[in-house]
Formats: sequence, C-alpha cells, structure tokens
Amino acid sequence: MDAPPVIDIENLSKVYQTGDVEVHALRGVSVTVQRGELVAIMGQSGSGKSTLMNIIGTLDRPSAGRYRLDGVPIEELDDVELARLRNEKIGFVFQSFNLLARHSAIANVEVPLVYARVGKSERERRAITALERVGLAERKHHLPNQLSGGQQQRVAIARAIVTRPVMLLADEPTGALDTETTAQIMKLFCELHQSGMTVVLVTHEPQVAAYAERIIRFRDGRIVVDEKNPERVVP
Repeated sequence: MDAPPVIDIENLSKVYQTGDVEVHALRGVSVTVQRGELVAIMGQSGSGKSTLMNIIGTLDRPSAGRYRLDGVPIEELDDVELARLRNEKIGFVFQSFNLLARHSAIANVEVPLVYARVGKSERERRAITALERVGLAERKHHLPNQLSGGQQQRVAIARAIVTRPVMLLADEPTGALDTETTAQIMKLFCELHQSGMTVVLVTHEPQVAAYAERIIRFRDGRIVVDEKNPERVVP
C-alpha cells in the first residue's frame, strides 16, 4: 500500500473573532504534500501563510475543513493526543532558534526525546547522531552563546530531526542569518530533503523559496499559485 500524503488538507477555513469582527484568515484551502517533497509556502504578512503553518504544525485547529497529518485526522484527537502526534511526526525550526540558553548543544537536541520518554543512553546516542548530521558533533558541549547564529540554527535543525519526524516544518528559518550563512543552512535543508525527508519552508524571502522544488503562494487567505519551481537552486 502506498504511504499517505504527509499533508492532506481539504477545504480548510480559519476564522478569528476580534470583538464583533470576524477575521477570515483561511478561506477554503485545499493542498496536498507528498512524502519527500521540498515545498515553500510564500505570502506577505496577513496572507494566511502563518495561520496555515500553525494548523499544519497542529499548534492551532481549523474552524472548518479536514486535515490529515500522515494519514491521521487531527480533528479526532484531543490535546494530549495531538501533542504526542506533533512530537512524533513534526520537527520544528524557527527563525529565533528557540534554544535553551543554559543547556549545551547536545542537551538542547535531546529535549524532544525527553518528552518522548526515551532513555538517557539512547537520547545521547541519537542526539550525537543528529549533531553529526548537521556537522556540529565537535560542538556538542558548547552553550548557545558560544555558537554563531548559523551554528545555533544547525543545533535547532538537529533538535528537529532527532525524533525522526515525517516532516520538517521551518518558519522563516534564515530570517536572522546573513546571506552566506543562509546559503549554508539552505544547503543543509536540501541535503535532508535528498535523504528522503519532507521539508516545508514558510518564508517571504524569494532567495529561500528558490531552493524549493514546489512553491505555494498565498494571498488573502487563499492559495493563488501552486506550481513546480522550474528555476530551482540546487546547491
């Protein structure tokens, strides 16, 4: 049997209530992302891309419509089940890195495994493997303030992949980095994609979206473009 799509969204809507005003952040969005794709979701502030990212990441629930994450219908899960699914299926990478300041690189990478109740020796083994994969094993005992911005983001990526998720969800992952470091981080995302990982990048930067094999553009809560990227940058 073929594996289900990692993301399977049908007729999704999201409405926020602000006082007496309804704000329609998403309007009937349908999109599918297959296992192993590298996709960029683009749009200006207020376009709906961040709302969609929060729903894809199971950090928010839709007002209407259907979302299956790796075949699992999220609307049927309670908050505890949803948190467990999120930890198993999704690796998050954020613009601000979100590392624990007083913890070493390896301790930061181990955090999702602590929540997953993985034993100490296995946590350490898998964290070292993840740091090796991003080229930072020799910095495993460094604190975040002893690392450059690019190195901190590599630690964050290692933390995101240590649970072996089906999808890496990256929100403006190079927004705090210079041009050269951005290219290095995007090369790493491409390497993870080439190894078979599904990667979804949420960005407003064309130079970041250029690395994706498919680009989805949002405007006013709707998808206005969903197409292959014929000029994809391959590092």
